[in-house]
Amino acid sequence: MFLNPQLQPAPASSEAAARPAPVAAPAAVSGAVALLEGLLAEGVDTIFGYPGGAIIPIYDALYDFQDRLHHVLVRHEQGGIHAAQGYARASGRVGVVFATSGPGATNLVTGLADAQIDSTPLVCITGQVFAHLLGTDAFQETDIINITTPVTKWNHQVTDARDLPAALAKAFYIARSGRPGPVLLDVTKNAQLQLFEYAGYVPCTHIRSYRPRPVVRPAYVRQAAELINRAKRPLILWGQGVLLGRAEAEFRAFVEKSGIPAAWTILGAGALPTGHPLNVGMLGMHGNYGPNVLTNACDVLIAIGMRFDDRVTGRLDKYARQAQVIHLDIDPTEIDKNVRATVPVWGDCQETLPLLTALTEPRQHPAWRQRFHDHDAAEVAAVIQDELFPTQDELTMSEVIHQLNELTQGEAIIVTDVGQHQMVACRYARLNHSRSNITSGGLGTMGFALPAAIGAKYGAPARTVVAVIGDGGIQMTIQELGTIMQTGIHVKILLLNNQFLGMVRQWQELFHERRYSCVDIASPDYVTVASGYGIAARRVEHRPDLQPALRQMLEHPGSFLLEVRVTRENNIFPMVPQGCGVGEIRLS
Repeated sequence: MFLNPQLQPAPASSEAAARPAPVAAPAAVSGAVALLEGLLAEGVDTIFGYPGGAIIPIYDALYDFQDRLHHVLVRHEQGGIHAAQGYARASGRVGVVFATSGPGATNLVTGLADAQIDSTPLVCITGQVFAHLLGTDAFQETDIINITTPVTKWNHQVTDARDLPAALAKAFYIARSGRPGPVLLDVTKNAQLQLFEYAGYVPCTHIRSYRPRPVVRPAYVRQAAELINRAKRPLILWGQGVLLGRAEAEFRAFVEKSGIPAAWTILGAGALPTGHPLNVGMLGMHGNYGPNVLTNACDVLIAIGMRFDDRVTGRLDKYARQAQVIHLDIDPTEIDKNVRATVPVWGDCQETLPLLTALTEPRQHPAWRQRFHDHDAAEVAAVIQDELFPTQDELTMSEVIHQLNELTQGEAIIVTDVGQHQMVACRYARLNHSRSNITSGGLGTMGFALPAAIGAKYGAPARTVVAVIGDGGIQMTIQELGTIMQTGIHVKILLLNNQFLGMVRQWQELFHERRYSCVDIASPDYVTVASGYGIAARRVEHRPDLQPALRQMLEHPGSFLLEVRVTRENNIFPMVPQGCGVGEIRLS
């Protein structure tokens, strides 16, 4: 009850009641809060990062977002970006990384280069010193924009909070559209702290002069179909572009209607199951015998979402000189870059493949496919039989992967590091599903697998994730066992220990007269190291113990490290020696 009549509210008039309520003014928020709101609007649920002085305002704001944004504290920024790569590759979403200025930002560079060459969508947020200190050599100041320009799809420095929402929206759009890649936003500390009137987040859908999806030219699709329909010995080579374009179903329909044998790059593995009758194996330096040799016998070569990397082609002047080449790719700069295309088919393969399939005649090519079977038989006799079923006492890497296949039945995600074990895993792992083979392809980054496996498990939590690592690679990022310990994430770590930097040693043996220079690497007691991080572990050296130990690793309700001591001087064959053509692949 109002005691003072002068304070009683006036009765509402009908005119006042009809008047619309005033529009609330935009809320004043900090740049840090606006950034986190933008991440939520982009559907981000997981961030990998490491705090520091120049990014403290963002981490302070993150304190109030813990119920909506899960932050994974890694042990090194390189581990953070590799984890984000694993997340992106397993989930098909954009990986997100936080790092501070100076060394925090520069520690991302290896992962940025890796993501750039392997077309992995990332958004990296780095803190930076106050804007008025830029260029003064302030504490932990580095010019991360110029440092990362060659290894990012786009980068940008934000010095005013008002520009932050639009910059973030542009970053996500560029990272995920067209041919994906890494983007870096460098945000000065004043922009993180600055209050401004935040009107909400607007996702980016268009950037002037940026055309991520080339215009499909139907005439080229028709020309490609005419070549395919006339071909006597066609061969399909596919790469990661099929996965990035989410075109696995369209690709399979094309392969099965055309009846053409199909071979894969290591980043494309899994788009067609390894057990599919038209999957003829892996391309490249340590790929399968048939697809390498018969590349130089085909009359039409159909390349889909792959870039003719030198590890696939060998010497270009000896590569498929007899073939007419059809190249399907979303990135026009890849067409004619290494191998000249007879017919270029620009566009997203999810769009171009159905057009091509509709014009392709159903075929079987039995005589041509038999030639692949014949080469497979030669490879089994010369290489595979002894690798998978060795008669010597020592274990081989190949038999370990073979036994792993028996237990996982092709359902696991396999994350590999770089080296001999990588080639063995890519050659022999059974993959039933897309996004099941995660590895560092173009850059060949040792230390990739352990943090990438952590990220892959966050990206695909319902799937079993097995990190296959060598004794050299694991020591580069072994501190990420601490991330596993703190998060409780379930990752299976299969460590193949040959007590060598194996791939370098193989080259020294074959091409440098066995002059083993600086490749004999000592290791800690990995079982003890793992137990120190609270991770269950076991070591195996003898064949009867191998399958029970693998089963124990897979069935353990948590992370598990299994070290398998394998033979020291085993070489990976087949092999295309450097400087040779793919037709000169060696079986021994």
